[in-house]
Amino acid sequence: MRAALAPPRFRSTRQPPLATEKELATFLAEVERRAFKQAVFAVRDEHLALDLVQDAMLKLTERYSGKPAEELPLLFQRILQNTIRDHYRRLKVRSLWSTLLSSLRGKHEEEEYDPLDTLEVVEGPGRPLGPAREFERSQVMRLIEQALEKLPRRQREAFLLRYWEELDVQETAEVMGCSEGSVKTHCSRATHALAQFLKAKGIDL
Repeated sequence: MRAALAPPRFRSTRQPPLATEKELATFLAEVERRAFKQAVFAVRDEHLALDLVQDAMLKLTERYSGKPAEELPLLFQRILQNTIRDHYRRLKVRSLWSTLLSSLRGKHEEEEYDPLDTLEVVEGPGRPLGPAREFERSQVMRLIEQALEKLPRRQREAFLLRYWEELDVQETAEVMGCSEGSVKTHCSRATHALAQFLKAKGIDL
């Protein structure tokens, strides 16, 4: 007689239960102190560290509250580390832009000149700024953002790709669909226009 065939085995597709509001609140309460210590070690400023932790907790709540409770610890760590990295990236960009614009002062008027070709930028987070200096820099950044809105579209695109997205000249040219010389021209015109805008506002970088 033919042996009876065993019934096929099916892999369970049951998903783990999603975190309840109570579980999410409990997790955040338990992780807050440890996360705060992590952030303090990273940025060396308690007030800033608290802001970063609260930002990370808000992101977790808004974007991943529907995830299973067992996934929350890893998700939160990724969000927290990304939040800290984003903070340092913003500091780096602000420092770059300020140094970039202050280095012009009427130099290098030729069209195909990209200031990053000669600009020396110190890598790494460096020492944290004091409250007064941080406020001053945030004010300058707001003015730069206003000036960016007034730039022609191609100049603004080149500037942001080079000095915000940190693409090199070749990569920027590929994204914009133009020559590398055109990228340098757009960057040169944009940086000079921004420097003139800040000068008119009484900003001496």
